[in-house]
Amino acid sequence: MNIFLSYILLGLSLAAPIGPINAAQIDRGIRNGFMHAWLIGVGAVVADGVYMLIVYIGVVQFLETPIVQTFLWLFGCFVLIYTGIESILKAGTLSLEYTRKKEPLIKSFFSGFFMSISNPLTILFWLGIYGSVLAKTAATSTSGELIIYSTAIFIGLLLWDITMAGVSSSFRNFLTSRLLVMISLLSGLSLIGFGLYFGIQAFQILF
Repeated sequence: MNIFLSYILLGLSLAAPIGPINAAQIDRGIRNGFMHAWLIGVGAVVADGVYMLIVYIGVVQFLETPIVQTFLWLFGCFVLIYTGIESILKAGTLSLEYTRKKEPLIKSFFSGFFMSISNPLTILFWLGIYGSVLAKTAATSTSGELIIYSTAIFIGLLLWDITMAGVSSSFRNFLTSRLLVMISLLSGLSLIGFGLYFGIQAFQILF
């Protein structure tokens, strides 16, 4: 049981560092409420699952080729800058009476999914963290235990996702309209910043 809890903790610690997903969750939670923020995280967790599976079945060499890495950096750059600009443009429409509309839930899910799946840092993270966990666990455990420990990591990721969605959607109850706009602007700028960083990485690989 202690080992299981330690893997849940590992999942929490993997999700906790502030990055594009957390920034997007804060923005979406303030603008559209809990479900939108939560589905951003669910999309990211599904992308994490794809990379866990890739590491598990050993198709790592494909991801390490320069052309694939360049594509991922560029795609990530586009997704993050687009989301950041969208956040900034919509910041001016925010108010405490802002109606929670209009944006389909599926859009939030795919935003989180594409942000995570196109993030080479996610790949490096999973190759480094999950790859080493896999190697260590496989040496001492059965495949059934491996599945249980992988599930524990997912539970940790989902717990963080629910926490972030709850906190960000609760923000609107305590903030003034001006602060809501400022947080949305900062969130958008941080997403653009991450996007530019991705673009620079792609440029360095290309040239």
